[in-house]
Amino acid sequence: MTAIAPLATDMYLPALPDVAAELGATASSVQLTLTGFLVGLALGQLVIGPLSDAWGRRRLLLAGTVLCLVASVACVAAPTIGVLVVARFLQGFGGAAGIVLSRAMIVDRTTGDRTVRLFSLMMAINGIAPVVAPLVGSSLLGVGTWRVIFVALGVLTLLMVVGALVAVPETLPPERRVRGGLRRTAHDVRSALTRRRYVGYTFAFGCAFATMFTYISGSPFVLQDALGLSSGAYALAFGANAAGLIGASIVNGQLAGRADPRRVLTIATSALVLLSVTLLGIVLAGPSVWPVLVVLFLALTSLGFIMGNASALASGEVRDIAGTGSALLGALQFALGALVSPLVGSSPLVMAVVMVVASVISLGTQLAVGRIRVPATV
Repeated sequence: MTAIAPLATDMYLPALPDVAAELGATASSVQLTLTGFLVGLALGQLVIGPLSDAWGRRRLLLAGTVLCLVASVACVAAPTIGVLVVARFLQGFGGAAGIVLSRAMIVDRTTGDRTVRLFSLMMAINGIAPVVAPLVGSSLLGVGTWRVIFVALGVLTLLMVVGALVAVPETLPPERRVRGGLRRTAHDVRSALTRRRYVGYTFAFGCAFATMFTYISGSPFVLQDALGLSSGAYALAFGANAAGLIGASIVNGQLAGRADPRRVLTIATSALVLLSVTLLGIVLAGPSVWPVLVVLFLALTSLGFIMGNASALASGEVRDIAGTGSALLGALQFALGALVSPLVGSSPLVMAVVMVVASVISLGTQLAVGRIRVPATV
């Protein structure tokens, strides 16, 4: 469930020129299919998360995944770019159920170290999927048109529907659900936003994600155009950095129960700030390939210790409204990612500056949380 968003985002990226050619669309029109998906993903989380606190998780999960499946079929059959944009929006809206509810269901059923381990596993999956997805998409283009990619996404979504039906029980019993309709939903949103620990950890997570997205959106241009890496060398560097993120996420899960997640989060975020400042210094001195590659690898590795702990700690502050808390965290995550992406461009300096700013805000909000002495709301 947590992998469907990066898979659906990245699998069809190699096929964008083919989509434009077949449907007679401009590049800007084709890029709207990605925008539509991300907008649907953000809105879907904001709607489905709070509703699940009142209606329960499972039926909304099934409804969302079925919608995602129908939208995938519509993408396969789309006769025009307009239909494809709408279908992608619905695919994102439905797919949001898997993302927002998987987090909420973990919080429903686990506490403490177990929560940290599972959130770290989710971060590892989110590190693997963006690396694998474009490779799978390119392979599928070798055996068919861009529509085959959406056939594959439809099959994956069908498996998700079957898995939800067979293996995922309801995790929020009726006695723990909230009542009051839209007014209660608004109350829950306000309640989450007044819990300073939750807000602090959520911003720590969101700004760490913004640091990662700055790298993802800027590295193709910076490493290839500015530093002269070939496409093959860039793919190897991207894969190595993803391996660092994945490995750190796995190690972080193993540390649960042995190390205080707050301490691990502080150390890792401090390291990210130091590495981002180091990258800025390297760029100002005249960037060279190996120093930049080493610093980026270490920065991505530190993120593996940040995002699992930050998201688990944030979710632990809103256990009574886990769906709403998950929705706000996810919305901030993608909003900050969308904000930093157009800022980076192809400039190594801008990429380094944005990474410094985002990492400093992440550390600052986390340190502010550490000074709050009120007990967590449970």
